[in-house]
Amino acid sequence: MSMKRTNVYADPEDLAIIKEAAKRRGISEAEIIRQGIHLAAMANRVWDEPLFSRTFEGPGRTLSKPEVRDTVAEAVRRENGPGSGSAA
Repeated sequence: MSMKRTNVYADPEDLAIIKEAAKRRGISEAEIIRQGIHLAAMANRVWDEPLFSRTFEGPGRTLSKPEVRDTVAEAVRRENGPGSGSAA
Protein backbone atom coordinates (compact mmCIF):
# COMPACT_ATOMS: atom_id res chain seq x y z
CA MET A 1 0.00 0.00 0.00
CA SER A 2 1.40 3.38 -0.92
CA MET A 3 1.24 6.10 1.69
CA LYS A 4 1.12 9.86 1.48
CA ARG A 5 3.08 12.14 3.76
CA THR A 6 1.25 14.80 5.77
CA ASN A 7 2.01 17.13 8.66
CA VAL A 8 -0.12 17.53 11.76
CA TYR A 9 0.17 19.48 14.98
CA ALA A 10 -0.08 17.39 18.13
CA ASP A 11 -0.17 18.10 21.83
CA PRO A 12 3.22 17.42 23.44
CA GLU A 13 1.63 15.23 26.12
CA ASP A 14 -0.04 13.09 23.45
CA LEU A 15 3.27 12.71 21.65
CA ALA A 16 4.95 11.61 24.89
CA ILE A 17 2.28 8.96 25.41
CA ILE A 18 2.72 7.75 21.82
CA LYS A 19 6.52 7.61 22.26
CA GLU A 20 6.14 5.55 25.45
CA ALA A 21 3.58 3.21 23.87
CA ALA A 22 5.73 2.67 20.79
CA LYS A 23 8.72 1.72 22.92
CA ARG A 24 6.61 -0.62 25.07
CA ARG A 25 4.99 -2.31 22.05
CA GLY A 26 8.15 -2.44 19.97
CA ILE A 27 6.67 -0.55 17.02
CA SER A 28 7.33 2.87 15.55
CA GLU A 29 5.61 6.03 16.70
CA ALA A 30 4.51 6.50 13.10
CA GLU A 31 2.69 3.16 13.17
CA ILE A 32 0.72 4.19 16.26
CA ILE A 33 -0.16 7.49 14.59
CA ARG A 34 -1.24 5.65 11.40
CA GLN A 35 -3.46 3.37 13.50
CA GLY A 36 -5.00 6.43 15.16
CA ILE A 37 -5.64 8.08 11.79
CA HIS A 38 -7.30 4.91 10.53
CA LEU A 39 -9.55 4.71 13.60
CA ALA A 40 -10.51 8.38 13.21
CA ALA A 41 -11.24 7.91 9.50
CA MET A 42 -13.46 4.88 10.14
CA ALA A 43 -15.28 6.60 13.01
CA ASN A 44 -16.16 9.52 10.72
CA ARG A 45 -16.94 7.57 7.56
CA VAL A 46 -20.34 8.09 5.97
CA TRP A 47 -21.58 4.66 4.96
CA ASP A 48 -23.60 4.13 1.78
CA GLU A 49 -26.01 1.77 3.51
CA PRO A 50 -27.29 1.57 7.08
CA LEU A 51 -25.67 -0.99 9.36
CA PHE A 52 -29.04 -2.68 9.93
CA SER A 53 -31.37 -2.98 6.98
CA ARG A 54 -34.16 -4.91 8.70
CA THR A 55 -36.77 -3.58 11.07
CA PHE A 56 -38.96 -5.58 13.38
CA GLU A 57 -42.32 -4.62 14.77
CA GLY A 58 -42.52 -4.60 18.53
CA PRO A 59 -44.86 -3.71 21.38
CA GLY A 60 -43.69 -0.07 21.68
CA ARG A 61 -41.48 -0.66 24.74
CA THR A 62 -37.93 -1.83 25.31
CA LEU A 63 -37.82 -5.59 24.93
CA SER A 64 -35.94 -7.96 27.19
CA LYS A 65 -33.07 -10.00 25.71
CA PRO A 66 -35.21 -13.16 25.39
CA GLU A 67 -37.98 -11.14 23.70
CA VAL A 68 -35.49 -9.70 21.19
CA ARG A 69 -34.11 -13.17 20.47
CA ASP A 70 -37.61 -14.60 19.99
CA THR A 71 -38.72 -11.69 17.77
CA VAL A 72 -35.67 -12.00 15.52
CA ALA A 73 -35.99 -15.80 15.38
CA GLU A 74 -39.64 -15.52 14.40
CA ALA A 75 -38.82 -12.99 11.65
CA VAL A 76 -36.11 -15.30 10.29
CA ARG A 77 -38.55 -18.23 10.33
CA ARG A 78 -41.11 -16.17 8.42
CA GLU A 79 -38.47 -15.07 5.90
CA ASN A 80 -37.11 -18.58 5.33
CA GLY A 81 -40.52 -20.18 5.09
CA PRO A 82 -42.04 -23.24 6.72
CA GLY A 83 -39.89 -26.21 7.52
CA SER A 84 -36.70 -24.23 8.04
CA GLY A 85 -35.06 -25.77 11.07
CA SER A 86 -33.09 -24.15 13.80
CA ALA A 87 -29.28 -24.18 13.55
CA ALA A 88 -28.93 -24.00 17.33
